[in-house]
Amino acid sequence: MTSTAGIPSDVAADITAGPDDVPRCPWVGADPDYIRYHDQEWGRPLHGDRPLFEKIALEGFQAGLSWLTILRKRPRFREVFAGFDPAVVARFDEDDISRLMGDAGIIRNRAKIEATITNARLVDEMDDGALDELVWSFAPEHHERPRELADFLTETSESKALSKELRRRGFKFVGPTTMHALMQSAGLIDDHLAGCFRAA
Repeated sequence: MTSTAGIPSDVAADITAGPDDVPRCPWVGADPDYIRYHDQEWGRPLHGDRPLFEKIALEGFQAGLSWLTILRKRPRFREVFAGFDPAVVARFDEDDISRLMGDAGIIRNRAKIEATITNARLVDEMDDGALDELVWSFAPEHHERPRELADFLTETSESKALSKELRRRGFKFVGPTTMHALMQSAGLIDDHLAGCFRAA
């Protein structure tokens, strides 16, 4: 049985219908950028050193801000950070930091910019595929799908362990909450609410 809002009557009350009447996770709302991100990216398994490096960098820049802010600035981030190619970003110097600090199209936070360069150097020193292997080694064997907003966690034992290992290796802006957001967005866990059309 389906309600007039397009939401099955037996799913969590937190599920909302967008402007197209499709049941989605409630954080999406009606913003078209969020809808596209939720439908096409969030929670889909992401592999590859460069994509995961980008995800780590952007999740770090997001700390203290809304993800929508980062999402809307992502094209510019990709442009000024050389497509988040770790080998290129690893060679950024003080002139690049000054250039980035003067770019209103990104988040001009020196500590986060420097952290991204540091992290790029660490990834560049790793074997090809090693970052992918490392990150995915912390994917939980079992993850309980949230049924309502109250079930969402901000960190887990796995995100704490991933954070600890990355920090041990010298990575910056990779706290357990940030790494939990990474695990959600990169599909290490599937946190689409029960009833969302994207729930596997």
